[in-house]
Amino acid sequence: MRVLGIDPGLTRCGVGVVEGVPGRPCTPIVYHVIRTDPDDDIALRLLHLDASLADLIAEHRPESVAVERVFSQHNTQTITGTAQASGIAILAGARAGLPVQTYTPSEVKAAVTGSGVAGKAQVTTMVTRLLGLAGPPRPADAADALAIAICHIWRGGTRARIEAAARRVPIHKGGGPRRRPPEARGFLSGSPRRPEDQAPGAAE
Repeated sequence: MRVLGIDPGLTRCGVGVVEGVPGRPCTPIVYHVIRTDPDDDIALRLLHLDASLADLIAEHRPESVAVERVFSQHNTQTITGTAQASGIAILAGARAGLPVQTYTPSEVKAAVTGSGVAGKAQVTTMVTRLLGLAGPPRPADAADALAIAICHIWRGGTRARIEAAARRVPIHKGGGPRRRPPEARGFLSGSPRRPEDQAPGAAE
């Protein structure tokens, strides 16, 4: 599975493409930060972010997109820009026809370090180890994006397979999996029916 992780931000938007399977070390494909000038018009900044994400998706062809979910902060101006960038990130994935999943910071920390209250340094250390990097990924926004991608591979990938398996199970009107009658199960499994299984009075 190849995942594009995005740590949304208007001035600095961390991005990282990671490939791997649940429970195994992953492989980093690319990671960096998309920057916009705070002095530029907001429309131009969002347009630049949108175009940069579209180019990244076209070049590296991820199978899904994972975005860190915006959470409340005291700085209203910062949270507004983050929310705008998050919307652009989700739109970029949807426009490319990719499944998009969001994760809270606590979910990402728990997936990567085992603790939902881990600090940034601990997250960066685990990302470096899990991806087999020679040194910590810089800047920090890129490290966060890689952590988000790893989180989706390990948690979202497993969840997606479970949901796909559930969709393949036929459901009868009662709401549960369709069960074959005993006679059909015996016939389909190839097991012979014993004489004592026949109804009373049945012909020998």
